[in-house]
Amino acid sequence: MLYLFIVIFIFIAIFISFSHVFSSESRSIPYVSKETLLLLLLIYSTLLLSFGLLYTVLHIEGHPVLLERGELISGSYFSIFFRSVYFSAITILTVGYGDITPIGIGRAIAMTEALIGFVMPAAFVVRVVLHMDGRER
Repeated sequence: MLYLFIVIFIFIAIFISFSHVFSSESRSIPYVSKETLLLLLLIYSTLLLSFGLLYTVLHIEGHPVLLERGELISGSYFSIFFRSVYFSAITILTVGYGDITPIGIGRAIAMTEALIGFVMPAAFVVRVVLHMDGRER
């Protein structure tokens, strides 16, 4: 039951992080600034940790989602969590080394994560351009 709450919390964190990109509220900070870069870094960090925790929870609950060198990831909780976060980072940053591969429902989760990682920079660029265009008028 605790894992269900963790999974729900993960989805809420992902939704909130992703919604900051498309937020239409005007802010007093400029879009091209250290604050914007920090916001992007925090959003990416939240997303990759959230997806890493999701892979970990699914694995611990008996739904294997990741293979390393053709075998299920194993070890202590922290070892599984570290490998899951590593896989999440290389997936969201669209690097994809191939040393850890998703299986089962992990494939759908990895595709979603890769899509988010691919769209995030474009969304920030569009947001900055639209904001700068609006300030010139």
